Amino acid sequence: MFRLWGKIFKENRMIQDTVICDDSNDTRTHKIFHALDEICYTFDLSKPIWLESTIAEFKKHDKARFYQDNFMDSIDFDYLEIHVIEE
Repeated sequence: MFRLWGKIFKENRMIQDTVICDDSNDTRTHKIFHALDEICYTFDLSKPIWLESTIAEFKKHDKARFYQDNFMDSIDFDYLEIHVIEE
């Protein structure tokens, strides 16, 4: 089972989190995008943009942080972090 953990941080404190589980037969990439969509829906956020630095961080650590630069709208937190916790 694939699980992605989404967390919102403000002032070095986690203020919200959720875990999205996906046991479909989709590719890993599709599961990541689908889970990120679910996280954004749960937190009532616009979808973030994957910058080159975000992609590189995710490839290296299975974790990525989305800052204000990744969002078109203004956000009231420091960053959204996603982390693959199970595959």
